[in-house]
Amino acid sequence: MIKTRLSATGYVILSITVVGSNFFVPNFRGFDDSLFPVPQPDALLVPAPYAFAIWAVIYLWLIVSAIWGFIKKSDDDEFHAMRVPMLVSLGVGTFWLPVAATIPIAATVMICVMLLGAILAVYRSPQKYGKFAALPIGLYAGWLSAASCVSVGVVMTGYGILSQTLAAYTFITLAAIIGFTVQYTLNRAPTYGVAVIWALIALVVGTYGVNANVAYLAAAGAIAMLYPTFKASRSKA
Repeated sequence: MIKTRLSATGYVILSITVVGSNFFVPNFRGFDDSLFPVPQPDALLVPAPYAFAIWAVIYLWLIVSAIWGFIKKSDDDEFHAMRVPMLVSLGVGTFWLPVAATIPIAATVMICVMLLGAILAVYRSPQKYGKFAALPIGLYAGWLSAASCVSVGVVMTGYGILSQTLAAYTFITLAAIIGFTVQYTLNRAPTYGVAVIWALIALVVGTYGVNANVAYLAAAGAIAMLYPTFKASRSKA
């Protein structure tokens, strides 16, 4: 069918262009402090820098799975249903880094759209061929779940809506709730939970020396995520 082949082609193209956007904004590690009315030279709600290395795995896995799907499943309706929301997510994601480097509020809206597309895609992903469908998308969606919460929190503190501590408590809790709910109800694709845990642990590392209570909260969220993630890894679904 034409529509399934078009979505398969678009998925390959956008999985590559979203990686290509890194060449325009290399070494991005969060919003520029100078872009906010309330300066945040030592923003609390920021994961340790090593955490961003997960993008290398996400990018590579998405490209490989997109190419595999194009070759093997270009006419598959289930794959098409999964690809459509991913096209939205990756299409927005292609422009996210340049926007994030200049307009944090717009970038925050964009990353939330990316998240919604990714979550819808992982729920729609075929039961079979997980390593070429649910698993890479799950990893992508899991990281976006945490990253979108961090993004909203940083913008709120940057505009003086919330204090750094209150924003950290609020949005770490929200990231854990979203992560637990999605992984538990999905009950497969444990890579989703792995990515959320990775992000929460990076927040522990990033905040422990500054605010131990925030670090403890992030650690509690990571521990809570172990249950649905392990449950999903044991599921036959």
